[in-house]
Amino acid sequence: MTASTAALRSGLTGTTNIVVTEQHTARHMGSGRMPVLATPALAALMEAAAQQAIDAHLPPGQQTIGTHIDLHHHGATPIGLRVTASAELISIDGRLLTFRIVAHDGNEQIGEAQHLRALTSTATFERLLRKKTNDTTSAANAISTFSAANGSKAQTER
Repeated sequence: MTASTAALRSGLTGTTNIVVTEQHTARHMGSGRMPVLATPALAALMEAAAQQAIDAHLPPGQQTIGTHIDLHHHGATPIGLRVTASAELISIDGRLLTFRIVAHDGNEQIGEAQHLRALTSTATFERLLRKKTNDTTSAANAISTFSAANGSKAQTER
């Protein structure tokens, strides 16, 4: 375990939820034609649950970036139902964090995933974005928008 992962430990959990609306549907997102929760929306919800599991434990100046998700979406959820994703940090290997995530819609389990996130320096990440965009304002705004959007949606459980 490195200094940057010292506060992290297996067993940390996070939970996020949404009520499915038209904007979350396969029809709206272009991933299908049905008015049910889209797999990309489920993936985003699951990633948010993993992030919430560790947010309070990240050292200042550190963040995580999703690098892989192996998702099985096996239940259709119509508009109006609440979907809850629960993530558990199951292993730490250097900078790589592995999560097990399940999602339920109140009637049944609708998905499960294994998700990998990499711990990185916020400053390093911002530098990489600036290098790609060659525009420091756009990179800073993207990070600020991402942080605000993900910090306000979910709750962390310990």
